Amino acid sequence: MPGPPRFQATTVQGCGLYPYTAGSGAPAIGVPIGRHMIFGEVVALDPIDWVRHNLTTNPGIFVLGEPGVGKSAFSKRLAAGMVAFGTGALVLGDLKGEYAGLVGRLGGQVVRIGWGLQRINPLDAGALGKAVLTLEATQPERARALHAEIRSRRLDLLLALCLIARGTRGQPITDAEELALGGALDILARDPSRQPVIPEVRDRIEAAGPEMHEAVLARSAGEYRQLTDGIARTLARIERGLLQGLFDGPTSTPADLGCPAVSLDIHALDNAADDIAAAALLCVWAYGFGAIDAARAVGDARPYLTIQDELWRSLRAAPGLVERTDRLTRLNRHRGIGSIITTHGLADLEALPTAEDQAKAKGLIERSAITVLGALPDLELARVHQVRALTTREREMVAGWSAPESWETDRPHPGRGRYLIKNAGRLGIPVEMHLTPAERELYNTDTAITGTTPQQRRPIKDAKATV
Repeated sequence: MPGPPRFQATTVQGCGLYPYTAGSGAPAIGVPIGRHMIFGEVVALDPIDWVRHNLTTNPGIFVLGEPGVGKSAFSKRLAAGMVAFGTGALVLGDLKGEYAGLVGRLGGQVVRIGWGLQRINPLDAGALGKAVLTLEATQPERARALHAEIRSRRLDLLLALCLIARGTRGQPITDAEELALGGALDILARDPSRQPVIPEVRDRIEAAGPEMHEAVLARSAGEYRQLTDGIARTLARIERGLLQGLFDGPTSTPADLGCPAVSLDIHALDNAADDIAAAALLCVWAYGFGAIDAARAVGDARPYLTIQDELWRSLRAAPGLVERTDRLTRLNRHRGIGSIITTHGLADLEALPTAEDQAKAKGLIERSAITVLGALPDLELARVHQVRALTTREREMVAGWSAPESWETDRPHPGRGRYLIKNAGRLGIPVEMHLTPAERELYNTDTAITGTTPQQRRPIKDAKATV
């Protein structure tokens, strides 16, 4: 049966024809995401503007959903709209190369990192180091604070990389090893004309000397070697194994935050071992957040949106990484930094090495005030419910999106483009997003499968004959 004609009007106008018209109360502040699945209103979202208007407590968004239901499309729609409103977008570690097309269309910069490609130095302070030199004469206290921030970021990154290099069953970092890393960084930081690189940190520890002995409180050369041999070998493995040719030298192409959007693209490493991918993600996150801090130090006041995909691929690489990652990537609402973190589900938490890491990882979700749920099965929704309370109706709705009701072909997945936006303790907002033709071109992540028709594919027997 053909459906009746539909008419759209504001509630002010519509109540004259139908006095029981009522809106859903969904926010209209931010980027139009889609229409409310019950009331038909346009639902908008901007995590930074929502904080400004007291709609949420912090600008963090956590996106969960099964593969193929549109998690990346949601992130791209939000990023494109926020860029149009003047927010800078920074994709931190694009492991699948999904954002390069969008960033290029927005007039942004794509830094492709990989063997034989571009390279960044995760210890590079960039403009933040230059700001320290400028402020030393006029604002010495501010300069000291920035210097301490640079040191803290560098040390946290090195400690996290060392944990990855030692693996899930490796020895934890000792106090003496942490002191050795800090002492080497302090010595290298005395030359403000250049940025230290990871091999130089190892060289400085190997060189020893009175200052390094004092840094680790060693009473003899023999004791110093005993205390630092382990960390020197770990740094050597990072330099000659995990990060060789990637993050072990000066930055070849600095990120230009003057662009509307920047993507630090590491999809050349997608098939690399998990420890290499985890180390690369950590380096990119440290470099990206450091670049934002540097922009802030030189007067850039615009808000930023960071996009972090495959978060759990990094966290499960070694015990203790959750805390280190949290310190590297912690949101600061006062700096106007919003974030989108995406993952397939909270089952990834169970793969973390220790119960302590699993508990701390839940804190990462809890600190993201906005949770966006795509299609998820009942078991996964039960896990989500432990962190973000869901009503029975909400769980039934999201679970109903997770699988088609029949085996009919050429029908869209029931969860494609459907999301439940949960903001703290409020009732969820069910939204359906429809892509424009330009978005369908830019956001399609299934081209490897859908790019050819069955008639265009060569039969297997022909392929064997050709080989």
